[in-house]
Formats: sequence, C-alpha cells, structure tokens
Amino acid sequence: MQLRTRSRAAGQPLRKLLRSLNWCALSVIAFFAATAERGNAAVTQPTVTRGPYLQLGTSTNIIIRWRTDSPTTSRVRFGLQPQAPSWQIIDAANVTDHVVTLTNLAPNTRYYYRVGTANADLASSTNHYFLTAPTEAKPTRIWVLGDAGTSFNQPDYNGLGLIVEGQRAVRDAYYAHAAGRYADVWLLLGDNAYNDGNDGDYTSNFFNIYPEVTRQSVIWPAIGNHEVDVFGDGDAPAYLDIFSLPTRGEAGGVPSGNERYYSFDYGNIHFVCLDSEISSREPASPQLTWLQADLAANAKDWLIVFWHSPPYSKGSHDSDVRSGLIKMRQNVVPLIESYGVDLVLCGHSHVYERSVLIDGHYGYSSTWTPTMAKDSGSGRTNDTGAYLKSGTGPGARHGAVYAVVGSSGWAWNHYGLNHPAMFIGMSKLGSMVIDVNGQRLDAKFIRETGEIDDYFTIIKGAAPEPVRFATFTIDGETLRASWKSTAGKRYRIERKNALDNTEWFSISDIITASGATSRWSGSATPGVDQSFYRVAQLE
Repeated sequence: MQLRTRSRAAGQPLRKLLRSLNWCALSVIAFFAATAERGNAAVTQPTVTRGPYLQLGTSTNIIIRWRTDSPTTSRVRFGLQPQAPSWQIIDAANVTDHVVTLTNLAPNTRYYYRVGTANADLASSTNHYFLTAPTEAKPTRIWVLGDAGTSFNQPDYNGLGLIVEGQRAVRDAYYAHAAGRYADVWLLLGDNAYNDGNDGDYTSNFFNIYPEVTRQSVIWPAIGNHEVDVFGDGDAPAYLDIFSLPTRGEAGGVPSGNERYYSFDYGNIHFVCLDSEISSREPASPQLTWLQADLAANAKDWLIVFWHSPPYSKGSHDSDVRSGLIKMRQNVVPLIESYGVDLVLCGHSHVYERSVLIDGHYGYSSTWTPTMAKDSGSGRTNDTGAYLKSGTGPGARHGAVYAVVGSSGWAWNHYGLNHPAMFIGMSKLGSMVIDVNGQRLDAKFIRETGEIDDYFTIIKGAAPEPVRFATFTIDGETLRASWKSTAGKRYRIERKNALDNTEWFSISDIITASGATSRWSGSATPGVDQSFYRVAQLE
C-alpha cells in the first residue's frame, strides 16, 4: 500500500508547543495528572468534526478524508469484513484535515474502513464502506444534485419567488426511492453550499446534511458561482481545499492539470466535469483544448458531461441573456456534440427543465428549428418511445438530452420555462436518479414528495422504430397524432369508415419528418360513428 497525503495542520505538535513554553516538564506532567484525577472527566481524544468522506475513487485506489477538532496522526484500517480490518495505513504527521489514499484495491469490491489516529479508531461502523469502480460495464446508479446546499433561511431571499427550502426533503425522498440501493456515482452540479461556498457553509449545508452518503459514495463536484470568491482572487479556495479531484488522468481520461475541470471513468461510462464559472470557455483556451483531447481519447459506450451554468434555460437564469450561459452554448456544446455526448447535466437555474433529443442548437432560443430535434418525443417508453441512438459508442451528432437540475435545495417561481428545446419545465424541488445498464439509460426526476414528475430513456445500438402511431387522441373535434418516423421521409394521415373498405382517404397534407417523432393535428370527422386511421409512409 502507498500513501499520498495533503497536510494542512491547524496547530503544532505538542512537543513543539512544550519547547515554546517556559514551563518545566515536571509541572506539565503534574498538570495532566491532576486533570485526569479530577472526576476522570478529562477528554484528550480528538473528535471527528467532518466526514469521513470519499474522493477520487477508481478501480484500484480511493482517497478517504476527514477532519478532527485537534491535530493528530492519521490512520485508516480497512478490509473485506466490517469487524475484521486486514490492512492499515498510518501517516505520522499531526493534522486536522486528514487525507489518506488507499491503493492496490480490487475492482468492483466492497471494502469496510475505520478512520482515526495511529493508536485509536475515531469513526467506525458497519455503514463505513465503499465500492471500488468496475473495469467493465455493470448496472450503475447515479444520483444528481444541483444547487443543493440551501439549509439556511436568510430573510434577504424573501419575495424572490422562492417556493420553499427543501434540501432535507429532497434528500429523504431519494433515500426512500433508493431503498438501500447504493449510489455508485454521486454528481454535484455546483452551488453545493450556500451562500458563499466557504468552509463553514460546506460544514453546515453539505457535510452535516449528507453524512450517510459522504461516507459511502465518492463525491464528484462541479464549481458553481457560489463557490467562487468574487471578493478575492476570483477562485474557489474552499472548494479546491475540500475536494481532492483528478488532474493527472488517475481516474481515466486525459490529464487536465487542473482540479476545476476533470474527467473520470466508471464501467462503460465516461464522465466529464467542466468549469463554467472561473476558467476560460473561449476556443483554444486550456480548458477547451484539454476537453477536445479528452473527448478524442474516449471510447466508452456512454458520455455524460456536467457543469453548473446551463446552455438552455428559461428558469431563474435566462440562457438568452446571461453571458456565461451563452459561452457554454456557443463554444462548448458544438464540441461535445461532435464527440457524441449523450447527456448533459447542469444547475444554476432553480427549476427543473429537460430537453428532447437534440443536436445543433447553438444560438438564441428564437433560432430553434424542428430539424434540431433528433427526436421531439417524450423519450418515455410508455408514450412516444425511448430515444434511440444507432451507435454503441461515442457517435458524433446522434443527439443528446440536456437537463437542468437546479432545484435540489430550492425552487423559484415566476419564470416562463418555455425554451423550445425543452420537453418539460417545472418549478419543483427534486433530484435526478440515473440508472445505466449496458446500452440502456433510464433517468427520473424525483420530487421532494417522492413523486416521479419526469422520466425518459435512451437506448443505444438500436435500429429506428418502424412506422407506428405513438399517441392518438380525439379531443372534441380535434384529432392529435404522433408517430415514429425517419428524418427526411414523407408521411400522410389517412382515414376510412370501415375495415372492409379498401380505400383510404387522406386527411392531412404530406408531412416531411424532421426527426424520429412527427406530429399532426386536425379536425376529426363530425357526425361519423366510427373511423379508422393510419399513418402511411409515402415512397
């Protein structure tokens, strides 16, 4: 086993302190002896005040971090059974922020661990465990939180359309939905600890809220605008100090050399985290140069990219107005689409919005055209069907779903939520749960009430669906139909009054499909007891 630590001691070792004091050693010994005799009430053992929490997990390595209230040595004992740790790693440096790296682990294996000093365990339990990442595809659960760290009630936010602060309710709804299912990957979309993203905010609004998850699932965070020290050097000092993130490609992907943006692999999924707040988003910038190299090297089946400020939103932040959002759409989206991105996850707008399967929309919302939708359907298997992608790897320009999950802590009202690329938008609290199993991805938006208010599926390596009605309704005198189609093909809706009638009558003009789902609405035939309808593909 090897050890890599990053030491930030908040104090000096006792031996250095004794040298600096003008007391004799005998007096010091007498003082401690008297303290111990006073009702046996003296407490000299340090206490864990943060964590333990997990970082930079791979198939063979993981970092375990924790904080103590006084400087002490670091020890992690771990093994395959909760009551019988087989191995240990000790760091003799006295620190308050402890960073211990476990190496040479077996892939896709559960390990139990205890943290403490060189001589004593300070935190241990049967729920202190982690699973190393797999080297092959496996069913993977991803939990996504955006703008979650809101567990405070500041009066200056009153009247801004805030529905209700619901961080704990969103958390508990996920726990109930998961029913013990382990979160293999935990993504944070920025603004993880309001209001200033400082160390104290992270203590109260993040670590104190999710102690069950932090000790089991590796945290993969993105920088939000509330992590940025806007009154200082424009960096994210607490964020960069709290998290240990890959810079050398140690979790997969190309080395970024920067903790603000990075990539990692989990099974058959490649994840890319971008910085939409501090680092340059201009073409040929270090971030975008690295991004292109990383995407070019990726061969995983699934590509999921996440950052804070969304390229498409009509929520509390308008992507037609805010320059940071515009830059991500104009400079980043074309690049990731050219390398076959499947799903993009962002926060910042305190709402939930989710697009159809799209490609090639880089301008303002007013420039949206139907041809930018690879599939304008719902993506729901019980409705217009799953979004189908013919390739099994990172195929360019096959379409992606863009989701804004910025309401995991609070949701704000009074916004139009009418971006034309979006299938749905709502000012509701919630988080997203994603399950990837082989070539299938299922995503759900889980409300703080436990209800599932949106869901969709992407299936890779699938042939286009044959022509069929996906939905068909008659509302009064209006007939509405949607059907599975092929872009560029021509279709027509036809009707006849009896099945034994061989002649079909056209009730629509010729419709040229722009994507995998087409729609038409028109007048139902009045005064007819029954009619039969079909969608016909024309030669």
